[in-house]
Amino acid sequence: MFGWQAEASVENARRQVADLIQADTREIVWTSGATEANNLAIKGYALNHKDEGKHLITSQAEHKAVLDCFEWLEGEGFEVTYLKPNAQGVISASSVASALRDDTILVSLMHVNNELGVINDIAEIGKLLESKSCCFHVDAAQSAGKLEIDVKSMSIDMLSMCAHKVYGPKGVGALYVRRRPPLQIKALIHGGGHERGMRSGTLPTHQIVGMGESFAVAAADMKADHAKISALSSRFLSEVLKIDGVSLNGRGAQSVPNITNLAFAGFEADRLMMVFKDLAVASGSACTSASLDPSHVLRAIGLSDRDAHGCLRISFGRFTTEQEIDRAIEIIREGICKLKKL
Repeated sequence: MFGWQAEASVENARRQVADLIQADTREIVWTSGATEANNLAIKGYALNHKDEGKHLITSQAEHKAVLDCFEWLEGEGFEVTYLKPNAQGVISASSVASALRDDTILVSLMHVNNELGVINDIAEIGKLLESKSCCFHVDAAQSAGKLEIDVKSMSIDMLSMCAHKVYGPKGVGALYVRRRPPLQIKALIHGGGHERGMRSGTLPTHQIVGMGESFAVAAADMKADHAKISALSSRFLSEVLKIDGVSLNGRGAQSVPNITNLAFAGFEADRLMMVFKDLAVASGSACTSASLDPSHVLRAIGLSDRDAHGCLRISFGRFTTEQEIDRAIEIIREGICKLKKL
């Protein structure tokens, strides 16, 4: 009975995740996070379909969990085309179309960029690929729960998600794998043949339940969250962009309001973070926090190494308050004045 109750909880969470992206519950495969979901989708599909072609397409602005998969596949004999984003960080459908070849078997692009917050038109790209023989994988770690996603109408074949970007627990994620027509991927973790043979391992019931509940809350509150965070972001940017030398990376592109990437001309991120010590800000993505190299995303949109070193990513969320926004503006304004005096 205890096992049946646990299974029922897992299947309820599977339904909650599937509902958020308009999928069938049988199309949801549990993983340890979006990194594993990306690995399973990209490597699993490429290795299972290598006899059909060895050309793959992605972009220079992808998350490291995607780029490192393609780098590994290059070592396995695959050829990869890395699309360059425009100055705002967006990948166009036309650039995907120009890169397609007869032997292209997989296109993998993120929905929302994790450093810039800019949105790729996944629906347009999906429509372009509908008539092609290649698979379309989308990294939706930053968009699930923040933007409306319909995997069927957007012609997405595989989609990676994680819980912690949607206020759920760390260490759990999911991969949507299209069921009809059936999509075959090679398992990377072998064992008891769990998750319909795609991902073996005992399921972390407590984390999965948390992910399901967080996705259910996101579905119910998405519009309200978007309106609130948009207002907070506008309030923040309207004041911060008045400061001399501060500019917005990705400006002009459609973007989510919860991610902002600011450039501070003439200053380096490490010094900025010292004077902004009361703010939780980052000079890049969490996965590259130990690296001294400038952001590969900022370099991909044309920033020099020097300019890329002077950028900070600032995020807003469901629990951010107007008082915190006003305090952040004050800290940044005072910090820039202090650095200029020094």
